[in-house]
Order: sequence, then C-alpha cells, then structure tokens
Amino acid sequence: MEESFREAVYGMVAQIPAGRVMTYGDIALLVGRPYAARQVGGVAHFGPTELPWHRVVNRLGDCASGYYGGKAGHQAALLAEGIQVEDYRIIGFEKVRWRP
Repeated sequence: MEESFREAVYGMVAQIPAGRVMTYGDIALLVGRPYAARQVGGVAHFGPTELPWHRVVNRLGDCASGYYGGKAGHQAALLAEGIQVEDYRIIGFEKVRWRP
C-alpha cells in the first residue's frame, strides 16, 4: 500500500470531530480512492493508536470486529464519547455521520 494513501487516511481520521463518525467508504472517497474502503480498514488496523479510530465505522454504522477489543471495545469507546450505540450499531447513525 502506498505511503501517500496511508498518510491521507491518517489525515482524514485525525479531522473527525468528537461525537461524530465516518465510514471506511467515506474516508476512501475523500482521499481519492472511492473503491478502497477495505484498504482504509487495513490502514486503520495497523495505524497509529493516537488517532481516533473509534470514530470510523462500517457503512451501516456498525462497530468493527477488527477494532482493539472487538465490537465490544469499539462500542465502549463510542459510548464513552457520547455516541449512542446499541447491539454494536450506532443509533441515529446519519445524524452523527460526518461528511466534511
């Protein structure tokens, strides 16, 4: 995976405001690779831990099983930020989805 793509993903994730989320596909589109949602997931899995990866969810607003601590860990991180989640799915997903 090219370095510029990885860095672009890091930059986009760093911008996601607290209390908001983006999908892997949203990020892929905004960094110029609209069909690279899975690659964004790969970047997320190995990316710097200081970035707010908990703000990245799948296209349905579901928690990621690959997140540290699995779906339960992802849900806990979102809840701690004030995002309502039930059964690993964001409640009112479109209201908290960030589309810069």
